[in-house]
Amino acid sequence: MDVNSNRSEDLSNNGGTATTPTEKVSMEIHSVCLPPKKSTFQKLKHRLSDIFFPDDPLYRFKDQTWCKKLVLGLQCLFPILQWGSHYHLKLFRSDIISGLTIASLAIPQGISYAKLANLPPIVGLYSSFVPPLIYSVLGSSKHLAVGPVSIASLVMGTMLSENVSPAADPILYLELAFTATFFSGLFQASLGLLRLGFVIDFLSKATLVGFMAGAAVIVSLQQLKGLLGIVHFTTKMQLIPVLTSVFHQRKEASAITLIFLNYLCPKFWSWETIVMGFSFLSLLLTARHISMKKPKLFWISAAAPLTSVILSTLFIFCIKSKAHGISIIGHLKQGLNPPSANMLYFNGQYLALAIKTGLVTGILSLTEGVAVGRTFASLKNYQVDGNKEMMAMGLMNMAGSCTSCYVTTGSFSRSAVNFNAGAQTAVSNIVLATAVLVTLLFLMPLFYYTPNVILAAIIITAVIGLIDYEAAYKLWKTDKLDFLACTCSFFGVLFISVPLGLAIAVGVSVFKILLHVTRPNTVLLGNIPGTHIYQSLNRYKEASRVPSFLILAIESPIYFANSTYLQERMLRWIREEEESIKANHGSSLKCVIIDMTAVTAMDTSGIDMVCEVKKMLDKRSLELVLVNPVASVMEKMHHSNILDSFGTSSLYLTVGEAVDDISASWKPHP
Repeated sequence: MDVNSNRSEDLSNNGGTATTPTEKVSMEIHSVCLPPKKSTFQKLKHRLSDIFFPDDPLYRFKDQTWCKKLVLGLQCLFPILQWGSHYHLKLFRSDIISGLTIASLAIPQGISYAKLANLPPIVGLYSSFVPPLIYSVLGSSKHLAVGPVSIASLVMGTMLSENVSPAADPILYLELAFTATFFSGLFQASLGLLRLGFVIDFLSKATLVGFMAGAAVIVSLQQLKGLLGIVHFTTKMQLIPVLTSVFHQRKEASAITLIFLNYLCPKFWSWETIVMGFSFLSLLLTARHISMKKPKLFWISAAAPLTSVILSTLFIFCIKSKAHGISIIGHLKQGLNPPSANMLYFNGQYLALAIKTGLVTGILSLTEGVAVGRTFASLKNYQVDGNKEMMAMGLMNMAGSCTSCYVTTGSFSRSAVNFNAGAQTAVSNIVLATAVLVTLLFLMPLFYYTPNVILAAIIITAVIGLIDYEAAYKLWKTDKLDFLACTCSFFGVLFISVPLGLAIAVGVSVFKILLHVTRPNTVLLGNIPGTHIYQSLNRYKEASRVPSFLILAIESPIYFANSTYLQERMLRWIREEEESIKANHGSSLKCVIIDMTAVTAMDTSGIDMVCEVKKMLDKRSLELVLVNPVASVMEKMHHSNILDSFGTSSLYLTVGEAVDDISASWKPHP
């Protein structure tokens, strides 16, 4: 059905040169038609397909035999079957080198991050064994190295320790950690199964930049306990309690002073620990700096943590009779992951805490893992399936919760090392798990004399990379609201708490979305002389107003949330235009044109708003014309009978056609 008649005249424009709107124009006026008719079921199916299946995951199954469909289905569920048949020895050589390289980084980091989560160090190694094996079978990334990460460890440790003391009730704390891991995995797998990955998009880059920087500062300050050898230290994660705990009763003393004047405060800080801690911290930071300046020397930063652990352990072993002031890890249980399904906490007063912790850590770890996987996939020109990644991470965390593991995901630092070491497939994760297996079975006694200060130095080195001041500066230059979300996240984490700081930042990001939805942009358009192009008068200085016309463009969908604002804003444009005409003694306003090209959707409130504006303009003897409404908007306007009030001459395909046709109709015909 056409709602505008095709009107055509002889085209004579002086050799094809475009004319201005004030000249008499002879041209074809194109019709604005309705979209093809579809049933409600067809519309719903199409809309749901666009929302949940934008990648059309079933396209490979079309026109295939049942046998082939079965094989493709198994490959879809287990990506290892897709690339495993093409695996060969050359790939294995690269994978074994990269796997052993990331193992040298993952083993000390696993122990360190477990302590960051207030868990026994052995749990960190358990979490570096089972999850990588599961991910290698289910994951779609070739370079993602799986294991514990600092952010998830910090958040879990913070949220659980606020209600349950890991020192006073270690069994309950461990049960809650495993239960939170289970719910984290359940949430992640559910997002992948239901294809709801867009939920994690609410954690914008601006939010994560501020959150990670704030968390990095808090994590670094928390490590002062191990770095300075402090015996009594706060369990709180805010900036002020941590600094108060560090300088308690010695507010004026500095670390350097205490090295030489330890006898003044022997009960609080250990000078032996300070000397060792800052020595190895300098070594680790130097190795990291060298690797950043020369990426080909990535192996230096990869080997530095394990080298530091070995050297410090040997040193403490040699002087064990004189190293009473340095805290060591002590005995670590030898053997494979014990089952922990019987420790899952599904009833009681702390169940809500476990669920809440699982959801928060699940979202954070999923965001980090998917982002890291996609980053390295783009460098090698292959695609990572976000929904498969969610399923893989969810299932590995659910399985991990039953095998004494806590929340794991893809680590950026280990994945970067894995990538630079030449990893070709997920077999590098299998090599990593094998190395951890050997460590669990045979090498655990070697960690007995490992000093805790080394673990603190490793954590500080790892989290320093999370402070991205260049990204924050770019946010300030590009988008002030994004920078506000970043700073809210940063200071919220520092001064309130980790989860509340994140919640505040997400709230600012959501407010930004609501601001754009409820206060959409409207633009005043003008004609670029010599063309039929109409663009913003503010943006293009050569564009000029068309006499007797007010041309507006709405750059958003029209919903109940913004319909009142748009009505008031359009009436204000009309009032200001009439005042400007009166002041400059110009041609009176006769027609208002609304360019609806960017109006991608409209609800009933939007339709009512257009009707109301139409009535107001009719009373003022002003014509209202709509230009290029999209298919869905056109269909709704048709079903609501609004087009009857507009008539067939109030809808045009382009602004140029509307101006030319209407201005021609105003001129007297001979």
